[in-house]
Amino acid sequence: MLIFTGQGNPGAKYAGNRHNLGFMAMDRIAADHGFGPWRSKFGGLAADGTVTVDGRPVKVLLLKPETFYNETGRAVGEAARFYKLEADAVTVFHDEIDLAPGRLRVKRGGGHSGNNGVRSLIAHLAPDIRRIRMGVGHPGDKSQVMPYVLSNFPKADEAWVDALLDACSRALPFLVAGDDERFQTEVMRLAPAPKRDPKQTGG
Repeated sequence: MLIFTGQGNPGAKYAGNRHNLGFMAMDRIAADHGFGPWRSKFGGLAADGTVTVDGRPVKVLLLKPETFYNETGRAVGEAARFYKLEADAVTVFHDEIDLAPGRLRVKRGGGHSGNNGVRSLIAHLAPDIRRIRMGVGHPGDKSQVMPYVLSNFPKADEAWVDALLDACSRALPFLVAGDDERFQTEVMRLAPAPKRDPKQTGG
């Protein structure tokens, strides 16, 4: 049993925000892999399903916490305790301002790097969570970060956002199998990052 969660804020007001990229990933995975209907559970919206790896079905719970971005760990911690899972069975998909738009990196353990949602997850679980860092770029000025991530993706970004979400969904079996490097490589093969905007920073 694995838990995949996305970071985001609940409600239609935030649905298209850069900060909700993790929720978008959950929605795409649920739709593509035939997960059950979303239902209220663990202080969030949950959907059950299975992903087949080497002919073996693996149970996966998708979770979109309704506790708001900075309190992601509350809902995920509740779900992990219910299923008696350790932190290394939890994967979080989230937007990453320190990566260029469309770039993706997988990270296990370590600090929260200023991401309050990850900080909450570590506080409620442990640092061993797996992080799927999806680049959205940096506005270039620290004072602009909050309005930037709480703004919708512009129309010009829709193509690479859709390609990235599709690639994450298609490469999901590698993630379920624990092959982080293969997942990362496959996503970047399926959805190469767009050419960088010189006004945006991030590696």
